[in-house]
Amino acid sequence: MSIKSSQTLVEEAKKSIETLNSDEVKQLVEKNQITLIDIRDIRELWKEGTIENSKHIPRGMLEFWLDPESSYYKTNKIKDMKKMVLFCALGFRSALATKSLKDMGFKNVAHVDGGFDALKNSGLSVISKEKK
Repeated sequence: MSIKSSQTLVEEAKKSIETLNSDEVKQLVEKNQITLIDIRDIRELWKEGTIENSKHIPRGMLEFWLDPESSYYKTNKIKDMKKMVLFCALGFRSALATKSLKDMGFKNVAHVDGGFDALKNSGLSVISKEKK
């Protein structure tokens, strides 16, 4: 059985989406021009924290929470949302997620090359995420 590798899927996705580097994202955050969305698993946020003022939408729920036709739709998640910039740990899941949102019809969406690690290293504030 021959399947397309996850790496191939990520490479293909990157050809059709906007990718921002962490310095570009930092400037956009400072100008309040984007909404950062952390798509990592909640356990990753508990362990490592998240970028201050980012919204958490887990990768597994992203399309459902943003789809008005879905029973999982969360209007509060997209209310007042600026350009959506997705990030995960390193930029692989966010590339696939960004492509998925583009396929759904979202236009103002991008992802962060290097993910959370790159954002942390760019000097953006990391806050802890407490278990509820």
